[in-house]
Amino acid sequence: METSPSIFLRPFDLSDAEDVLKWAGDDDVTRYLRWASVRTVEEARQHILQTAIPHPWRRSISLLKDGRSIGCVSFRPDTGDGRCRADLGYAVAREFWGRGIATAAVRMAVEQAFEVFPEVVRLQAVVEVENKASQKVLEKAGFEKEGLLKKYGFCKEGIRDMFLYSFVKE
Repeated sequence: METSPSIFLRPFDLSDAEDVLKWAGDDDVTRYLRWASVRTVEEARQHILQTAIPHPWRRSISLLKDGRSIGCVSFRPDTGDGRCRADLGYAVAREFWGRGIATAAVRMAVEQAFEVFPEVVRLQAVVEVENKASQKVLEKAGFEKEGLLKKYGFCKEGIRDMFLYSFVKE
């Protein structure tokens, strides 16, 4: 069995643009994401500058050996009465699928999220019913499937049924 390459999470930098284009420009990687694939290095730079850097907590999933960005993981805390929860999102370059990278990144992010956002006690993710791989990632990372949300949200292919997953701090 192949072992997962060593990864770490770090903030994005504009120098990541070419690496981001490789994975964020792949329609298979962005299929279930709410944002469109980037098509040029300049679009990748703008995505980093306008979306990744100002985000409350979005990190590059990076290879320990060379720092190359191979994906992203993020949490967005809710506000007001919902400030006790945060929403999770992630994506990994196709060449790293099936190696445990996404699961490892989500586990690392969970640890950091509770430290960075002390009011957050619930992390949650919604996953399209068809996205079996992402469901496995969440389950392996310790998230619990709470239920089916019918016609819950828009994705590229229309309004989708989604499963709700949560990780609750004890």
